[in-house]
Amino acid sequence: MIRCYAALLAALICGELAAAQGREVVVGVYQNTPKIVAAADGSPSGIFGDLLQVIAAEQNWRIKAVQCDWAYCLQMLQSGEIDLLPDVAFTELRSLQLDFHQTPALYSWSQLYTAQGVQLQSLAALDGKRVIVLQESVQQQYLQNMITQSGMDVVLLRARSMAEAFAMASAGQADAVAANHYSGHFQLAKYQLEQSNVIFQPLQFFYATKKQHNQDLLTVIETHLAQWQTNISSPYYQILQRWGTEVPEPKLPEKVWLLLAMLSSLLLLALCGAWWLKRQVADKTRHLRASEERLSTILNSVDAHIYIKDNKLRYQYINRKTAELFGCEPCKAIGRRDDAFFDQSTSANLQQNDLKVLQQGIRLVEEETNSSLDSQQTRTYLSVKLPLRDSNGNIYALCGISTDITEHKQHQQEIHQLAFYDALTGLPNRRMLLDRLQQAVQLGLRHNNTAQGALLFIDLDHFKDLNDTLGHAMGDQLLQQVAQRLQASLRKVDTLARLGGDEFVVLLTDLHPDPELSSQKAGLIAEKVVQLLSEPFMLQQRPYSISASVGVAMFSDGCNSDELLQHADLAMYDAKERGRNSVRFFNQQMQADVSARSDIATGLRQALLQDEFVLYFQPQLERNLGVVGAEVLLRWQHPQHGMIVPASFIPVAESSGQILQIGRWVLEKSCLQLAEWARHTDTAHWYLAVNISARQLHSSAFVQEVVSALEQSGAAPEKLVLELTESQLLQDIDTIIDKMQQLNTLGVRFSLDDFGTGYSSLSYLKLLPLKQLKIDRSFVRDLLTDPNDKAIIKTILALGQSLELAVIAEGVETEAQYSKLLHLGCQQFQGYFFGEPMPQTSFVTRYRQRHEMQN
Repeated sequence: MIRCYAALLAALICGELAAAQGREVVVGVYQNTPKIVAAADGSPSGIFGDLLQVIAAEQNWRIKAVQCDWAYCLQMLQSGEIDLLPDVAFTELRSLQLDFHQTPALYSWSQLYTAQGVQLQSLAALDGKRVIVLQESVQQQYLQNMITQSGMDVVLLRARSMAEAFAMASAGQADAVAANHYSGHFQLAKYQLEQSNVIFQPLQFFYATKKQHNQDLLTVIETHLAQWQTNISSPYYQILQRWGTEVPEPKLPEKVWLLLAMLSSLLLLALCGAWWLKRQVADKTRHLRASEERLSTILNSVDAHIYIKDNKLRYQYINRKTAELFGCEPCKAIGRRDDAFFDQSTSANLQQNDLKVLQQGIRLVEEETNSSLDSQQTRTYLSVKLPLRDSNGNIYALCGISTDITEHKQHQQEIHQLAFYDALTGLPNRRMLLDRLQQAVQLGLRHNNTAQGALLFIDLDHFKDLNDTLGHAMGDQLLQQVAQRLQASLRKVDTLARLGGDEFVVLLTDLHPDPELSSQKAGLIAEKVVQLLSEPFMLQQRPYSISASVGVAMFSDGCNSDELLQHADLAMYDAKERGRNSVRFFNQQMQADVSARSDIATGLRQALLQDEFVLYFQPQLERNLGVVGAEVLLRWQHPQHGMIVPASFIPVAESSGQILQIGRWVLEKSCLQLAEWARHTDTAHWYLAVNISARQLHSSAFVQEVVSALEQSGAAPEKLVLELTESQLLQDIDTIIDKMQQLNTLGVRFSLDDFGTGYSSLSYLKLLPLKQLKIDRSFVRDLLTDPNDKAIIKTILALGQSLELAVIAEGVETEAQYSKLLHLGCQQFQGYFFGEPMPQTSFVTRYRQRHEMQN
């Protein structure tokens, strides 16, 4: 206690010295109307600026304003160039670098404001949009994390000031601007923007200082804010009104319980004293009446409901606030019970609480939700109830003080809704799911019954096609209907959550103590989900059908919630790989496959750096068995595992995106090889066929990469043949044709690989600038035994002839196959019968000798 007094005395002395000297406080000021803005003379203004000016005047501070944009202000604060920065949103990351006071200066949230004509109903609707944010703001951090996690295509633009951000959105340079609602609402009319329904990220704003610096400033600010926010007449609320913002209800002080108890005790003493005087001192009636009037004035001025009930729960006193609630004069309430003013449920609850006070003599602090007699109005109160005792210690009444905290509770509920529920579907979000999953797993481990729980990971198949064809609004409607249908089919004990996009998760508990029966039950529920979602949905008054892939992980498969979610996700992707519209249970092989793919992906990055890839060449020959070119085949010379064929690593390269770098490397090396062959007369006529992946073909840089490889190597474009597969032509055919025509104009030729195995349309085939069709090896393999394969080859040869396209057969492995293809009219061949894939030196040596022998 002595230390506390000493500290307090020291603080008072230091405060007096600082006041006498008129301390200079360097304050950063950036433009974010109405919260902070530089006045005409450069001094801080706006809500935060005006509050600071009032505090500075009382503390004899000299404010030195430094104008800067937000990002530079933040940098100067962290480096100590300024002492204080107003209007800083609290985040866990910032709390590691900055210090804040305790009481928020403002409560807010983030919201999207759109340019004219742009409609946004949810964060998911941002896919394909341009959004502008203040550089280094909490909105930038939040949206960047959302974009990274969801994979949405959102262009995030950055502005140095909020004025610049709003101006860009107004000028059409962005579809929406993300801002806190104070700034957004203030600027709506000026910039002719529209307020969207997308609200996210509850915020609290503070004054901030550099870490472990200027704590005295924060202490003074905290003291003022804590006092002002409990008084509606304080400078705090006057400044809010001046800047046209909504004035919130005064917050309850942090020591509300102690203050209410003290007030109750004071009131009790006053009432008892008044009654005692009335009974004992008849000659002081006039003084007693005056005391009662003063007490009444005090009680009627308190912003709380104050009342006294006797031991039969009848009202003996109510203040004016309570009379307004009851809708009657105070005298009309005397002698009546709660059932005259509240509904039956409320009256019963109040009676139960009151009897605890009257019968047990306890002081009761309780939240009470009271509904009016007609049940049309329900309010929440923080009630403090005290027993009143006579001179003998007997309880004869209770005194109650009830403060209306309805708006405060609603605000808390809104924050909770934003934090734990999905805005589009109203389902629990990832945060809520992980919390419930962790509780369920811990409960299962504690009671040794982990077999009774399971996790279903649901992903809608081809959902992107719906967004691309009917628009994101229809996609949102489908997600809402999916959520409603799934929710209606599940048990009350189950949790349905939306993780984002088209991903849903179902948490199942209390399935069955027996592990096998529990798995069977989880499987039946998963199959029911697949069947349920396969039934048509109604979009724009027309039926629309989808399917779903479901992964199942039992609680016994994992040790914690994150691991279980990962296992269910792996099982879902396995279901997709096996054809979609199905259910797959997690097993350890899936985890092993993922680890293997991860090792391969890491190895591929190393392979590019260490030049571990090599090119192999398989000859392509004419009818007279003269070599006319070769197909380039990639091999990976792994330092530990030796030679690895493409089938083992190309799928991983495709999924990881490394296929773009690998494909570019193959193109460059192939063009260098063509340039080398061109320098020798016996190999100058050879061409090279290079396989192009789907991601390469759809890349916007594809044409330029091919042109660069040709120009840098000096290879002849007409010697380069690019092989495409039919599946690559299923999407964006017009763009593909344009790219092919650009390269075809330079002389590059195109071959359609695996022809006859895909979904080619003859109408598209006529439009494509092709030079060659390639008969797939699957038809060549059974040519001699399967009449259907023979008929298909004849059809392809006839089609090539009619479209003036060369036709080459791959996979020729026997002389009989070669002879039959010759008989059918095939002109070019490739396969092990003529030569296996081999390194460049072996290829040139073998077929140069063969060329010399033929000559």
